[in-house]
Amino acid sequence: MTPLEQFLHRAESLLARVEAVLPPVIPREPDWKRATAFRWRRRASGGSFLQPVLHAATIRFEELQHVEAQKRQIEQNTRQFIARRPANNVLLTGARGTGKSSLIKACLNGFAGEGLRLIEVDKSDLADLPDIVDLVAGRPERFVIFCDDLSFEEGEAGYKALKVALDGSIATPSDNVLIYATSNRRHLMPEKMSDNAGFSHSDEGELHPGEAVEEKISLSERFGLWLSFYPFRQDDYLEIVAHWLASFGCTPQQIESARPLALQWALGRGSRSGRVAWQFAKDYAGKLPGSSTA
Repeated sequence: MTPLEQFLHRAESLLARVEAVLPPVIPREPDWKRATAFRWRRRASGGSFLQPVLHAATIRFEELQHVEAQKRQIEQNTRQFIARRPANNVLLTGARGTGKSSLIKACLNGFAGEGLRLIEVDKSDLADLPDIVDLVAGRPERFVIFCDDLSFEEGEAGYKALKVALDGSIATPSDNVLIYATSNRRHLMPEKMSDNAGFSHSDEGELHPGEAVEEKISLSERFGLWLSFYPFRQDDYLEIVAHWLASFGCTPQQIESARPLALQWALGRGSRSGRVAWQFAKDYAGKLPGSSTA
């Protein structure tokens, strides 16, 4: 074996050992037939990719109680989007645990058969929104980019990226992409007493907001549809508890017996919400003899 052949043989052996310890190459564009929901993920070694969600949430519109007005609006907006008619980006804000995220997941389950796809993007990855839009722009499916539990602090990069993606770029937004976002804050950023110092008024009595307030309002105004959610009344909360207990196979007598316990549960959590009702129902039904969530 010549010195050159020895060198090439050693080089091939070295490459084989290096390849064995490297992570597998993940294609940036996924197999679109594997799933209807995807997550945007960053590689530790750099770069990002769409990861199929093989077991997406299965909640349906009819399972969400006491948010009828919000349900009708987001369902109609999504129906327009699927039909390739004009539709708006949506901001869902308000009390925690009242069904904001669940409504978006229900949209996927309601319209996946008609071509709707969901892409979940973490707040820390919002700077990648232009790349995501470019990746799906040529696809025949309709994509909702799902940003859950958004809130920003001053100067965060994702805030500016989301503003641009909504309505602020020189490029025309792709017609097969909408953004659905949830937040406990109406304007997505903390509101401080010092912001009011920027207000001024004219001689005619007109009130002019300062730049700090304008900046905070400008992002939420780029969403065409706002849906607000409010804490549930006690009777509404108990109806939701009864709905979930019935879904777990509880009898009417068991559901009636659970009412005072459900109220104690909500008191301990400091909230009467759909999420709290669901958590109580799982706890209560799970303790019954022969219970099953199947």
